[in-house]
Amino acid sequence: MKYRPSRRTRRFGIGAAAVFVLAGMNGPALYRFSSDKYHKYKINQPEYKAQNGHWDVVDVPEEYRINTIHAALLHTGKVLLVAGSGNNAKNFAAKSFRSVLWDPEKNTFTNIPTPKDLFCSGHSQLPDGKLLVAGGTQRYEKLRGDVEKAGGLMFVHNESPDKPKTLPAGTRFTGKENGKTFESKDPILVPRAKKSKNRKGKITVTASTARVYVEALRKGKKYQTGTEDNYRISGLKGKDKRNFYGIAQKLSFDKKDFQGIKQAYEFDPEAERYVPVDPMNEARWYPTLTTLQDGKVLAVSGLDEIGQVVPGKNEIYNPKTKKWKYLPKKRFFPTYPALFLTDKGRIFYTGSNAGYGPDDKGRTPGIWNLKTNRFDVVPGISDSDALETSMSVLLPPAQDQRYMVQGGGGVGEDPKSTAKTRIVDLHADKPRFRNGPELYAKVRYPSSVILPDDTVLTTNGSGDYRGRGATNVLKAELYNPKSDTARAVADPLVGRNYHSGALLLPDGRVMTFGSDSLFADKANTTPGEFQQQIDLYTPPYLFRDSRPKLADTAPRTVKLGGKTTYRTAHASAITKMRLIRPGSFTHVTNVEQRSIALDFTRTKDGVTVTLPKDSSVVPPGWYMLNAVDDQGTPSKAAWVRVPAPTKK
Repeated sequence: MKYRPSRRTRRFGIGAAAVFVLAGMNGPALYRFSSDKYHKYKINQPEYKAQNGHWDVVDVPEEYRINTIHAALLHTGKVLLVAGSGNNAKNFAAKSFRSVLWDPEKNTFTNIPTPKDLFCSGHSQLPDGKLLVAGGTQRYEKLRGDVEKAGGLMFVHNESPDKPKTLPAGTRFTGKENGKTFESKDPILVPRAKKSKNRKGKITVTASTARVYVEALRKGKKYQTGTEDNYRISGLKGKDKRNFYGIAQKLSFDKKDFQGIKQAYEFDPEAERYVPVDPMNEARWYPTLTTLQDGKVLAVSGLDEIGQVVPGKNEIYNPKTKKWKYLPKKRFFPTYPALFLTDKGRIFYTGSNAGYGPDDKGRTPGIWNLKTNRFDVVPGISDSDALETSMSVLLPPAQDQRYMVQGGGGVGEDPKSTAKTRIVDLHADKPRFRNGPELYAKVRYPSSVILPDDTVLTTNGSGDYRGRGATNVLKAELYNPKSDTARAVADPLVGRNYHSGALLLPDGRVMTFGSDSLFADKANTTPGEFQQQIDLYTPPYLFRDSRPKLADTAPRTVKLGGKTTYRTAHASAITKMRLIRPGSFTHVTNVEQRSIALDFTRTKDGVTVTLPKDSSVVPPGWYMLNAVDDQGTPSKAAWVRVPAPTKK
């Protein structure tokens, strides 16, 4: 007799088959769901956090969300977040410039009135705790094809030794040969001509020159020029009509680069406002500002007021006089060069930079003597053609004078990127780069932060220019300079590439911010959106059972070579004392951060620390002081101000 399944059995079989079919169809989704659920479970386990740390999202109310381009930790414990126009041409046109002050401890926010477009400025910590912010954006770039009016550079000459002259924005220049009229977009000061006398008493007058960007009055190809011409300046009378004139080459529809501003400000953390100081001598967009051993600040590179890289004219800001002074000799660097103050007061250029400049000029690492202008090349760096958008770090402790260059890419939009890390010891007889352990991936724009336990956290980046092709890297690692090894830690929550960064906070956590992808997909068809999310990374050392605590942590002032004592119940367990300079980060550049090892002695109920005597190791300013125990766990920071050394 032939077996026939019952109706119930048939229904069960059909149902089971349907389940298997549905499972087959939805298997990937079910797998992803279960994998995501397991991942969330795994990363929240105490054992995982103690080994790898943990990431959290900062709750930022809508009205305080900005395109954070720059971030600096202030001695009040608050973080200044600066967008300016936030790489948004509409904001620039509307003069909508933003800064927000964030208190990480209370998670409160304050909108700060922002006087100019500080987008792509430079910034540096001053001895009194103010933040110097200099440069920014005068004009957004326009790509070839988007330029609607012919324009370019006008050289304005003055043959009068008797007086300078300021020409306002909107001054018109008319060609003597071509008859075409252009107008200036900004005011310009034309200095008086130079008057000199030779030994025979003959007087010579040499015309002065100033530059200004000009545009045609109307749209259209017929208003462009192709050759050099002399230009009459409208509105001038008498001798001025003869003494002042313009000369321009081709005024066309070529790509117009970003242009910089000269304005400078000190941000006052106590008053929580920008205070204007004297402008720089040069307009600068993408400049680097480096604090020197006497508390003055070196300003280098940047695009000037007509969109060209400043041709080696570097200057120094004096915080006492609020004025700027040129260095006597020129030295050229590409924009946002990584320039570190070394022990002996010289400047070390690691080769890292963030953009504009020729690929064969100013890109070689070396040690620069500001007094003599001598530049000693430091050889041996690998992937030397991939230093743009790399990150540079003064490895802890600062006294060792070892530097690491991480990742990077080719010049401009070159698709090349590298996973190389390169290390150099400036105390070696003949300093030379060697390769360190490779990064977690080939990346541009990695962000690195020195931690109080002498490790370095490196996170994020992208494999291609501004994350093209969906190349954001969701990886992070901790590097140990002592063992020269790196290990993976918890993965970041979001991708971060161009216009991103990271800072150490006083409680030992790390904040990450920003990211400005060109595209949001692999095919590069969907425009990217600026990442406004702020994240906090809690390192493994904050998931341990105990933590040292410094008492009497009110801010105090300690001179170079001086001593100060803190009470602590954990004196016997403390193995390190570290003085860490607060970071100031933008465009893969943070030359402020450094961690200094302090000599210390234990007392019955505390520790007494002694500061180094060398101001090039400890440049003047505010610092975070951390005690680190025998488990590598740091205390919360106490704030210490180190004044500038007195002249002997």
